[in-house]
Amino acid sequence: MKTLNINLTDANYNIYIRNGIIDNLEEEISKVYSGHKIVVITDENVEKLYYERLCSSLKKYDLYKIVIKPGEKSKSIETLTEVYSKLAGFKISRSDLIIAFGGGVVGDLGGFAAATFLRGISYIQIPTSLLAQIDSSIGGKVAVDLKEGKNLVGSFYHPKAVFIDPTLLKTLSTRFLHDGMGEVIKYGAIRNRELFYKVMNFKDDNELLENIEDVIYSCCSIKKAVVENDEKDNGERMILNFGHTIGHAVEEFFNYEKYTHGEGVAYGMYAITKNSEELGLTEKGTVLDIKKVLEKYNLSYNIEGLNNDKIIETAALDKKTRGEFINIILIKNIGECFIKKIKKSEMNKYLKV
Repeated sequence: MKTLNINLTDANYNIYIRNGIIDNLEEEISKVYSGHKIVVITDENVEKLYYERLCSSLKKYDLYKIVIKPGEKSKSIETLTEVYSKLAGFKISRSDLIIAFGGGVVGDLGGFAAATFLRGISYIQIPTSLLAQIDSSIGGKVAVDLKEGKNLVGSFYHPKAVFIDPTLLKTLSTRFLHDGMGEVIKYGAIRNRELFYKVMNFKDDNELLENIEDVIYSCCSIKKAVVENDEKDNGERMILNFGHTIGHAVEEFFNYEKYTHGEGVAYGMYAITKNSEELGLTEKGTVLDIKKVLEKYNLSYNIEGLNNDKIIETAALDKKTRGEFINIILIKNIGECFIKKIKKSEMNKYLKV
């Protein structure tokens, strides 16, 4: 088993990465939770595939479940209110535990519910998608979306532990495996050149899955280091949003129906790097390598029908905005990134699509 420890001023927890860990959770959970009542928040897809298996692994606990519809639209105030009502109906107390068991939507929504119900209940992340395993389950960012934009209502609230079972990825569709690769590519682009070219050179998805435990560990290691240096996202942690300013705007532009998060981020990385290369801020040829790796994982680098003004308008609501300025993430070359503070009036030069 691979283990990483997140060590912060007010939180300290482990990330456990092991094939089959979902079948041996009782012993691990008992190290961080001494109670008996657990509420599992999951979605309809994960419930069908893995809920009974989770139950078999947690026989000594009294389990309750809340099942939401899959997809970004469930990461809403309306769904959150329904979750609160069910938690109240289960008579959950502050001494009980919540498990967020699913992909990024479940993790963000479940974590925010845990952070806010009764002013805070302990929770654990068991991410089931590649995107959640390498990114969203780690670091304590929890949130829901508003119609005005993604993650506009949220908090920093860390889990007691994160349990990552790479075998759960075997039931992902090709599209959603590649969705997670958008974030893997991001980690390589900003901080790990070797990882970037490693995933570029895998011959197919089978070879990727044969090496997925190491890929997950590499990504989680980068996130651990960044989060420990800047927990509240006021400095270095912003680099984890490479591609996200444009990517989130693309997701919203298509009403979260046409492109997944990883697909939006993939396009965002390509678009912003194309612009920064043209502006002389990024090494020539970098965007071509990004294009190559996106093509390998069927991720879009060319999206038709976008309205540039609408994308800029949406991007202006980005959480990296500070007054009349916005911080954007650019790369000098593969593996080296930097934060650039620009005026909102300059956004079109950097964020044009």
